[in-house]
Amino acid sequence: MPHFTTYPDLASRDLAGRVVSANDELFAPRQSLNLPGPAVHAVDAFGHLGKVYDGWETRRRRTAGSDWAIVRLGVPGVVHGVVVDTAFFKGNFPPFVSVEAVSVEGYPADELLESLEWTTLVERAPCEGDRENHYEVASDRRWTHVRLSIHPDGGVARFRVHGEVVLDPRFLTTTVDLLALENGGRLLDTSDAFYASPENLVRPGRARTTGEGWENARRRGPGNDWATYRLAARGEPTLVEVDTSFFIGNAPGSVRLQASDVGSGPVEDAAWWDVVPTIPVLVDTRHQFLVGVRRPATHLRLDVYPDGGLTRLRCFGEIDEAERRQLYARFSDSLPATHRAFPETMPVAPSRALPADEV
Repeated sequence: MPHFTTYPDLASRDLAGRVVSANDELFAPRQSLNLPGPAVHAVDAFGHLGKVYDGWETRRRRTAGSDWAIVRLGVPGVVHGVVVDTAFFKGNFPPFVSVEAVSVEGYPADELLESLEWTTLVERAPCEGDRENHYEVASDRRWTHVRLSIHPDGGVARFRVHGEVVLDPRFLTTTVDLLALENGGRLLDTSDAFYASPENLVRPGRARTTGEGWENARRRGPGNDWATYRLAARGEPTLVEVDTSFFIGNAPGSVRLQASDVGSGPVEDAAWWDVVPTIPVLVDTRHQFLVGVRRPATHLRLDVYPDGGLTRLRCFGEIDEAERRQLYARFSDSLPATHRAFPETMPVAPSRALPADEV
């Protein structure tokens, strides 16, 4: 798998992404494009329009042009690559695809999006049926919407937009979850993700089943399982939550949380300190722990002893003004020129005004 797939899917419905519009969806609805999980296939499923597919499918085009769907990213960010998954589309997949992006302020109407100036992320490229098609993206800009075009028509099961969250710092007010995926927290490494990835721990909302958390295999040898994360911003942790909800016979016996303030060197060489020292945890319980020693941190490590599953992990903290200024600088530098002009030129009220000295 390409390296860009290690980044979260910014378009996922799990992160509140939405397929806002499509020019055609006669055979299968656009809303399936960003559903989490793989597409499924029922061999004998037929409706009055023909074969039922889990994905987005347009009619056979008899005129010039191409079909398209616009996706609002659940969290804006820098896109490193996209996946066009044509699972089960064998005789009706698009032979070519292309991808464009735009960045806008606030929540513009769907009709306005179609009229904006779009930037190409993936030039028209060949696409194969019944497989994941991977396309790397070189842009370093921050995008809010992505448009998938299929040439000339056909069906796509899933559309993934992998990238790095670039949060608008105007919304990082008071205490924030420094670990949250939607704020820019990111899983870096783990000892084991046999049943489910520890990336799930930092997803929005509470889990509804163990399958929406992290569960490793049963450990039969020495040692313990662990996961390391990069925080959304350098901040001082003040409160952490360790949630074992729904894990009853397979929760950890105890956990430990450590933090590190990593400079320019590798994470492995950094000094770590206890945020929560090794402590027993209960099954099927959301635990809250106050942090005794407040120190700025950029990374967090979770150890579970000896193994076992969690559903969510939160790390609430505060960001100082120096770090906030750096976040503003990165945010401003990543905006496309059209976004910088948006509050003055577009007929949509911004959600919050861009600071004059940062535009």
